[in-house]
Amino acid sequence: MSTIDGLNTHDWVSVQKEIYKKGYALVENVLNSNTCDQLIEGFQDSTLYRKTVEMERYRFGSGTYKYFKYPLPETISEIREFVYPKLVPIANQWMKDLKKDVIFPDSLAVLHQQCIDHGQLLATPLILKYGAGGYNTLHQDLYGEVYFPMQAVLFLNDYGPDYTGGEFVMTQQVPRAQSKAIVLHPPKGSMLIFTTNYRPIKGKKGFYRVSMRHGVSEVRSGERYTMGVIFHDATS
Repeated sequence: MSTIDGLNTHDWVSVQKEIYKKGYALVENVLNSNTCDQLIEGFQDSTLYRKTVEMERYRFGSGTYKYFKYPLPETISEIREFVYPKLVPIANQWMKDLKKDVIFPDSLAVLHQQCIDHGQLLATPLILKYGAGGYNTLHQDLYGEVYFPMQAVLFLNDYGPDYTGGEFVMTQQVPRAQSKAIVLHPPKGSMLIFTTNYRPIKGKKGFYRVSMRHGVSEVRSGERYTMGVIFHDATS
């Protein structure tokens, strides 16, 4: 089964409703086990990547991530091309709810042209590896002036058999209130779509802006691999 076949089996109207309501949605069985294993094996292939980051050096956490270079592997390109149009209606509704004068294009190619116009020329999809003791501090993946308000992460191995700890963590910061934590353990082959920066929540006086961040809790044992799919490009 190809990646597109895996994506096509899902009810995307329900996925869209869940993202709009909660700021995230889990889509299971996107990648088969063989594809996940091949992506993990490719972690050692330096020809696939434009940049390697050792997270401790920058105090981002502990672990290693590598940015793919263009042209992207077929699996990543397929996911980007398929998923982006499904998310545009939500992104534009969010901007409308928050009374922002922003309209995201229907085409990923047009978004990338906007990135080019702002000097954002580099691919942002990446693969991440955490060993025991590894973690990722709470952050947002913006990369430049042009950014899309949603992104995805694909889980390439299984909690339990392959690693323990390493929960995917999101925080939701409501104005003048404490942060809400969301902690998930998605299974191998699944894709989590979530908010990159902020989203609207409806209150008594209309919509208000809620800031979102994401990270990874400390891995207790084993090795944890994920692949991040970001739709906008980067300056560096």
